[in-house]
Amino acid sequence: MIPVTFVVGTGRSGSTALSQILNLHPEILSLNELLASLGPWALPETPLTGEEFWKILVSPNLIYSKLLRSGIVPPEFLYPRRPGRYTAETGIPALSLMVLPHLTDDPDGLLDELEPQVTKWPSHFVGQHYQDLFGLLAVRFGRRVAVERSGYSLQWVPLLRKEFPQATFVHQFRYGPDCALSMSRHPGYRAMALLHDVLERAGVSSPMELTPQHLEKLPPEMTELLFSERFDPSLILDRQVPVARFGDMWSQWITEGVEYLAELPDDVRSALVYEDLVRDPRAELVRLAEFIGVDPAPEWLEAGAALLDSGRTGTALLLPPEQLSALRDSCAPGLRALSSP
Repeated sequence: MIPVTFVVGTGRSGSTALSQILNLHPEILSLNELLASLGPWALPETPLTGEEFWKILVSPNLIYSKLLRSGIVPPEFLYPRRPGRYTAETGIPALSLMVLPHLTDDPDGLLDELEPQVTKWPSHFVGQHYQDLFGLLAVRFGRRVAVERSGYSLQWVPLLRKEFPQATFVHQFRYGPDCALSMSRHPGYRAMALLHDVLERAGVSSPMELTPQHLEKLPPEMTELLFSERFDPSLILDRQVPVARFGDMWSQWITEGVEYLAELPDDVRSALVYEDLVRDPRAELVRLAEFIGVDPAPEWLEAGAALLDSGRTGTALLLPPEQLSALRDSCAPGLRALSSP
């Protein structure tokens, strides 16, 4: 069984660059945004046949499909940048959106190659199916260990620990105000902030809980965002959202995630601080490689260091003083959680 490591975090913490670095290592199968691609349906708790598991892998992510149909293409969406036979209108298989184009220039061909093998698998719990998939891809690309990295993934830690009891975890994080500011400029996180506002206004925790009575009280553009096939992108891109709102989101996710990670044994978890990584990339990549269980070859360290941009640190300091003060206040709970023993 191939060793598996999950890099978890809030996103906007340099994790996309980390996937690019990991993908350069000849021993690492870099599974870029697998959990994020598949969404909340990724880890069902009942056994699945191979065909049922394949359906999870290829069913288009409804939220991402709506973004694409509305003309919003976050930078993490790799498939639309090298388009194949799928489009936003046909629906892009979840596995093809960010995972397969990270591994190959022919994601359609790799998808076709995987289908007849995966669909023949017998019934298993989903963790075993993923292990088999990782092993299949590792053989295909000549890799020895698997590292899954999704930006918005701290929430998955308890389920991942249950389904992958032998896995190790790396918590990648960034200084809260800088991370929240980056979120405020990203269309995906702006959409999440708007959705949170809708749910808070309705007094529910999930879109599934919204009733017709709730919807009657929402502005028309909010129902358009939730239930239409497409929406006016300006609703997300041009909407004024205080940057401190993203600090609140970051603090909530970090506080919850730190609690989840604290439940793991010390020897299966590690941390990777973005600011440390860009300040001393070779030392941090050596430490990461040793934790994952691969050789930190000098040529890999050199190539990885070249992908990092130290100019992305301290960006929040450029905000007007009043905004910076509010942002720091909103990030304070998350920063306290990170500094707790």
